[in-house]
Amino acid sequence: MTRTAPAPGPRTRPFDTVGDLRAVGPVTRLLIGSQLAFNVGFFAVLPYLAAHLTGAIGLAGWLVGLVLGLRTFSQQGLFVVGGALTDRFGARPVVLVGCVLRVAGFAWLAFARDTGPVIASVLLIGFAAALFSPAVETEVARRAVRHERATGTPRTRVLGLFSVAGQAGTLIGPPLGTLLLFTGFPTACLVGAGVFALVLAAHLRWMPRHAPGAPGVPDGRNRPRPGEGARALLGHRRFLLLCLAHSGYLLAYNQLYLALPSELERATGTQTALGWLLAWASLLYIAAQLPVLRWVGGRLSHRATVRWGLALLAAGFAAVPALASTTVLDGLAPSVVLVTALTLGQVLIVPTVRAWLPDLVDGARLGLFTGAMSSLSGLVVLLGSVPVGALLDLGDPAVWIVLAAVPLLGIACVPRTASGTPETGVRVSSGPGRTGSPRPTHR
Repeated sequence: MTRTAPAPGPRTRPFDTVGDLRAVGPVTRLLIGSQLAFNVGFFAVLPYLAAHLTGAIGLAGWLVGLVLGLRTFSQQGLFVVGGALTDRFGARPVVLVGCVLRVAGFAWLAFARDTGPVIASVLLIGFAAALFSPAVETEVARRAVRHERATGTPRTRVLGLFSVAGQAGTLIGPPLGTLLLFTGFPTACLVGAGVFALVLAAHLRWMPRHAPGAPGVPDGRNRPRPGEGARALLGHRRFLLLCLAHSGYLLAYNQLYLALPSELERATGTQTALGWLLAWASLLYIAAQLPVLRWVGGRLSHRATVRWGLALLAAGFAAVPALASTTVLDGLAPSVVLVTALTLGQVLIVPTVRAWLPDLVDGARLGLFTGAMSSLSGLVVLLGSVPVGALLDLGDPAVWIVLAAVPLLGIACVPRTASGTPETGVRVSSGPGRTGSPRPTHR
C-alpha cells in the first residue's frame, strides 16, 4: 500500500475567513451562500406560522400541532429520500427541484385560507427541504474532500464555513420575518419564496451538471441500484454507531427549545430571556466555529473531537442543578452555562461528523447515508422528547442528570477508526464502505 501526501497549496492566515472562501472555488461558495439564503428564507416565515394558523386562519391548537408535526416529518423524516435521489441523479437536479417546490410551497401558503391547502402547502415546504438540504450537504462534503486532496486544507475548514453560513441564516431570518410581519404574513411568505427563487436562479446559472474528479460522484456505471441502499445502511455497523452518537447530540441540543424554557421559568418566573439566550447561542456559534476548528485541526482525531463535544453537552446539563443549588449563582447563570456548553459542543460535533462521514461510507452512497443520519436522528429526537417533557412536567431536578446521561451514552457509541486507517495523516487502504482511493485525512 502506498501513501500519498496532500498536494501543497496556498496557506491562509489563522483567521482568514475571506481567504478560505476564495480558496474553495465558486461552486463551493455557491453552496455555502445557498445554505445562508435557505435558512434566511425559512426562518423569516416558519417561526411565525403557529401564530398565523391560530390567529388569521383560526385553527384549533391540536390542529396547529398536527400541521407543525407534519412539516417536521415531511422534512427531517424524508431526508433519506433526498439523499438517495442525490446519489442516483447528482446534486444539481435534486437541488433545483427542491427550490421549485419551496417557492411553490411558500407562495401557496401565502394565500391558503382553509385547512386542506394549509396542510398541503406546509407538506410541500417540508419535502422541498428534504430534497435541498441533503443534496447540498452531500455536495459540499464531496467538494471539501476534493479541496483537501488538492491543497491539504482540512475539510473541516470548508464544512465549518458551511455551518457558520447556516447559523447566520438562523440569526438573520427571524428579525427579517418580524419586520415583514408589519405588512402581513402573506408578504413574509412571498419574500421567502423570492429568496428561494434567487437560489434557484443561482444554481441554474452556476451549478455544473457534472462534477468531474469529485470523490464519490455517481456516473452511469456506479450508480447505486434500488434496494442495495437499505442493505448497505443496516449492515454498516460503524455508521449506525455514529448515528446513535449523533442522535444523542441532537436530542441534547434540542433541549434549548424544551428544557431551557422550563429552567428559565423555574429560576426567573418568566421566559423573557429565552430570545436573548438563543441569540447568544447563534452569535457564539458564528464567532467560535472557525477558530475552534482551526485549533482542533491536527490535534484531535474526528473520534476524539466528537467525544469532547458530547462531553461538553453532558457537562452543561450537569452544571444546571449544581449552580441552581447555590443562592449566589442561581437565576440566569445555570441557563447561560447550559446554552454556552450546548453551543460549543455543537461547534465541535456538527462539522466533524460531516467531515468524518465520507471516510466511513462508500462515496457513491454518501447522499443516502447523509440523509439517513438526519432521518434517524430526527426520529430519536421525536421519541426521546416525550419522556424528557414528562420529566420536566414533574419538576424533578433529576431530569438534568438524565439529560447529562444522554451525551455520555453517545460517547460510548462513537465508533473507532477503521482498522489500518491512521487517525491522522493519509488514508492508505480501501475496502467496503470506502471510496477506494487514497486521500489525505485531517482529523
